[in-house]
Amino acid sequence: QVQLVESGGGKVQAGDSLRLACEATGRTFGTYTMGWFRQAPGKEREFVVGISWVGGSTVYADSVKGRFTISRDNAKSTLYLQMNSLEQEDTAMYYCAAVFSVPIPQREEKYDFWGQGTQVTVVS
Repeated sequence: QVQLVESGGGKVQAGDSLRLACEATGRTFGTYTMGWFRQAPGKEREFVVGISWVGGSTVYADSVKGRFTISRDNAKSTLYLQMNSLEQEDTAMYYCAAVFSVPIPQREEKYDFWGQGTQVTVVS
């Protein structure tokens, strides 16, 4: 089991950057594949990016490639999402998720554990 708590969201202007963090509790964080999802108002939750348990493999949604970077620090049991060049379309609640799985799933139903989310709002 792993419990996830996101932080780092906020309200920023288009073009700004934010760094989200997802702190995990539990002894086996390092064995989980991790993902970031987001859900905008009136839309379904969508996959943003995932990272393998050792951090050697990543998968990005096309909409964030080149702007977002996922990373993890297994020693600190923390997952990160660096978001640069933010756009209004990035406004959403951002969730981290965990699954004991290889390869990296992109469908939310494949993930077993979820955080409560952190809100990101990008204004022009």
